Amino acid sequence: MAAPAACTRFSDNYDLKEELGKGAFSVVRRCVQKSTGLEFAAKIINTKKLSARDFQKLEREARICRKLQHPNIVRLHDSIQEEHFHYLVFDLVTGGELFEDIVAREFYSEADASHCIQQILESVHHCHSNGVVHRDLKPENLLLASKAKGAAVKLADFGLAIEVPGDQQAWFGFAGTPGYLSPEVLKKEPYGKPVDIWACGVILYILLVGYPPFWDEDQHRLYAQIKIGAYDYPSPEWDTVTAEAKSLINEMLTVNPSKRITASEALKHPWICQRERVASMVHRQETVDCLKKFNARRKLKGAILTTMLATRNFSSKYDAHGRSIITKKGDGSQVKESTDSSTTLEDDDIKEDKVKGGVDRSSTVIAKDPEEIRIVCPNKTCSQLSTSSYGSARKQEIIKMTEQLIEAINTGEYEAYTKICDPHLTAFEPEALGNLVEGMDFHKFYFDNGKNCKALNTTILNPHVHLMGDEAACIAYVRLTQYMDKQGQAHTHQSEETRVWHKRDNKWQNVHFHRSSVTPPFAMK
Repeated sequence: MAAPAACTRFSDNYDLKEELGKGAFSVVRRCVQKSTGLEFAAKIINTKKLSARDFQKLEREARICRKLQHPNIVRLHDSIQEEHFHYLVFDLVTGGELFEDIVAREFYSEADASHCIQQILESVHHCHSNGVVHRDLKPENLLLASKAKGAAVKLADFGLAIEVPGDQQAWFGFAGTPGYLSPEVLKKEPYGKPVDIWACGVILYILLVGYPPFWDEDQHRLYAQIKIGAYDYPSPEWDTVTAEAKSLINEMLTVNPSKRITASEALKHPWICQRERVASMVHRQETVDCLKKFNARRKLKGAILTTMLATRNFSSKYDAHGRSIITKKGDGSQVKESTDSSTTLEDDDIKEDKVKGGVDRSSTVIAKDPEEIRIVCPNKTCSQLSTSSYGSARKQEIIKMTEQLIEAINTGEYEAYTKICDPHLTAFEPEALGNLVEGMDFHKFYFDNGKNCKALNTTILNPHVHLMGDEAACIAYVRLTQYMDKQGQAHTHQSEETRVWHKRDNKWQNVHFHRSSVTPPFAMK
């Protein structure tokens, strides 16, 4: 498709259809090309919200995507700049994430993992051959072209990609996702194309057993593991993996980038090019089970991040562009406060880590059917739920848990509240003055000191539940609180809330919530 003329408007060539996903500064919508009737995905960036530096990165992304044309890469077909919006028109990929597809398969073997990583390596080889380093290879950026069996794996999101000619090694800035960062990036040494191969090694490890080679809740300990390449092959799950598969992982996860295997060499590895003879064909149910849990954790963290970015008023620790402000230790090193190993970071020329929403295919797009929950609690005695049809039983579970939690808040029952919430509950709420609070002490203060109202009615409007795997869910709603003040005057208060739930030991717990405005003192949390 030819590059559009400068005066071309998006609406001249395309009809916009439904929304597919949403990010902090952009939305992705299906569109139809008027002249051909072909369907595409349009990423619409609100350039009014971008800094000059971010706009340069947007232009870099478009320039890189234009020169990459490969069956295993999501292709950019058009790039149109208008006064306040930039439109990037990509392939419409409808198969979802590769990792989500794997857990839905009836059969998954080592040979299947080999075929997956081969396609990923083909895309990386094409990038490297064209002088491009992706810098953010991770499961969220590996999509399937369609829902058809055997659909091609496609590499997406070139927002962090850079142009690196030949075998050049230089310091291009701190960029990537914590669990997939290479040792040389963490050591702030010159780097180049080998960083993508390291990430491929991490992905291959996960493809074979369903969990990552490097993991720690503390980001400093995670980075220490990666820097020295401290991973192993624990029993019993690795006992059934062939030596050839482990050999390829070892060559990808080589700490010294000059000795790390290249994409071209990896494609010639026997476990890849002779998979019918070398790779095991035994079904790996344990891998599928572990991968389901791994996916649920990813989705949970993604939902929390998307919630924070979408609200935009969540923390004074973030600037107007959603970038995290970092602190400096006495030795001059930078410490990012998040320990989320699935969040994309970037620190190019502007010494700060960028919280980036990844590909704008956010799974937090929710249906808009009008639904209502009504909770009535006069004199701390009753709770009545009136709802329309809510769909699946699991969605009803989340709605019920939210009902119980708000009832505990309205009745001032701290013990009941603690049973529903994770002990390490995190929250962004106006009472915390823009800070992220963790744990129960902050909330307990309001239970201990708040005065419960004799006449209190809470209505939850338009609740939307999004399920993320089997063990995580997110609910968003508008909360209306009606109450009488000491003078007998009636008041109504409104706040917008999002709660993230995680299932542990067959029990749902609220692990994070986000509220937009201060609530009455007797109905704080």
